[in-house]
Amino acid sequence: MRENPSFALTDRSEIARLVREHPWATMVSHTDDGLVVSHYPFLLEETPGVDSGDDLVLVTHVGRPDERLHELGEHEIVVIVQGPHGYISSGWYGDTPSVPTWNHVTAQLYGTPEILSAAENLEVLERLVEHFEREQASPRLMRGTLADSEYADRISAGTVGFRLRVTRVVAKAKLSQNKPDEVVRTVLAELEGDGPYAQPALAAEMRRAHARLRGGDPA
Repeated sequence: MRENPSFALTDRSEIARLVREHPWATMVSHTDDGLVVSHYPFLLEETPGVDSGDDLVLVTHVGRPDERLHELGEHEIVVIVQGPHGYISSGWYGDTPSVPTWNHVTAQLYGTPEILSAAENLEVLERLVEHFEREQASPRLMRGTLADSEYADRISAGTVGFRLRVTRVVAKAKLSQNKPDEVVRTVLAELEGDGPYAQPALAAEMRRAHARLRGGDPA
């Protein structure tokens, strides 16, 4: 990812928020057989009362035989977390010479996986189910019924859990921080409108970033 100091995302708490809000991520390994790519949900391993932004630790599981394909635990991998993103038309920049671009929030998280025990893997699987099911009106938890619990115990053998202590981060929040206020207002209006490139989630990230940058809402 091309690094630009104007768009560098270095706030660990913001990176942690990105992972919380966009848990479906891409993991990439450079193995003896070449590159291996998979997609899985990742959760932050958080300790109550401790800012998870200080030390980023992720947990997830893979389905067998992905643990062998990725050679998990033998070398560094990268997990790519993609937040809101969208096309920014050059027509939104007014009469000044310009080209279109793409605004986005993206983080690349590096580390070497630590393979979990069978018991720890079950705990992570239970956390994953609870994390997403809690949004349901009637959550169906992994241990919600005896039958579901017994089924989960059986199929968990087909998965391998791991913990990733993030040792290196490359993250970018490219959100028109280098544009004048009038351009930012136009971009926000388009992203929050009803046009073909409307992207309200991206507009929300822009508002958040510009408020932090300038001490107030840019709109």
